[in-house]
Amino acid sequence: MESLAVLFLAVLLAGYFVLAGCDVGLGMLMPYVARAPVERRRLASAIAPYFLGSEVWLVASVGVVAGLFPELKSEAVTGNWPLFVALLAGWLWRDAGLWLRGRVENPRWHAVWDAAIVAGSWTIALSWGLVLASLLGGGELSPLFAPLCAVAVAVLFALRGAAFGAERLVPGDGQAHASDPAESADVAARATRALARAGLVAVLLAAVAAWAAGGVDRAAPALVPGAVLAGALAVTAGLSGPRWSRHTSALAMAALPLLVALGVELPVSTADPGSLTLVAMAVAPALPAMVIGQIWLYRMLRRPAVVSGFFA
Repeated sequence: MESLAVLFLAVLLAGYFVLAGCDVGLGMLMPYVARAPVERRRLASAIAPYFLGSEVWLVASVGVVAGLFPELKSEAVTGNWPLFVALLAGWLWRDAGLWLRGRVENPRWHAVWDAAIVAGSWTIALSWGLVLASLLGGGELSPLFAPLCAVAVAVLFALRGAAFGAERLVPGDGQAHASDPAESADVAARATRALARAGLVAVLLAAVAAWAAGGVDRAAPALVPGAVLAGALAVTAGLSGPRWSRHTSALAMAALPLLVALGVELPVSTADPGSLTLVAMAVAPALPAMVIGQIWLYRMLRRPAVVSGFFA
């Protein structure tokens, strides 16, 4: 029963990283892929509906940790509280930028909330990188490993966002013209190879730094998701990288929580059987709806984004 609970938590977190990587990563890349006003409107429109669905997975993960793993909540969450405060601050700023950007038709107003989207997205990515560095480092932030891990995770977020942007930032009618160019999608697609190469270097450097700092608790099991992560980046870094980036970037993001689950001795003793039964009864009916809803949302939002609407 305990193994099933741990597997369930890992799947929820993997789902969050795969899905949130799209909107967080694309927000990080806004200054690079969306330079004209119409491109920035399309980018906000591409992100905005998506983040509402991806956050469901994180909320579910937090609920599972709070309900089933009290010791893990104390060590992983309470022990890294400053990092989670930074994560929440970035989350609020990014979401505020998405909600408020389109409320006033004024270039300065747009610039303020565009900056909030970018800064918040970077804060989210780097904060997650430091959280993972702390978990892999046994609760401590190594002066060498922690910044390298944060950079590697941020690059993975950006790679996932670039792969998402290559699909979502195409003009809606499929035809680029002077007032509505397709340059953003092309720039995002080209960026996937460069980001994959940068990510591969950052991941390898972080692995060396982790080894120099004493390694992780369970080095052998951690090699499996580590190899998956490196392989996905290597495939994306090749000549056919942009064509495969939608799948390989998802695989790379999913490997992150699995790397922690398999590589670190975390206090995962579950709560009492009554709590397990209660959480199972509450979650089991909702899980199929979450999965089906997310698949539908992802397939629907792979279509080109429009440049008008509530968020744009």
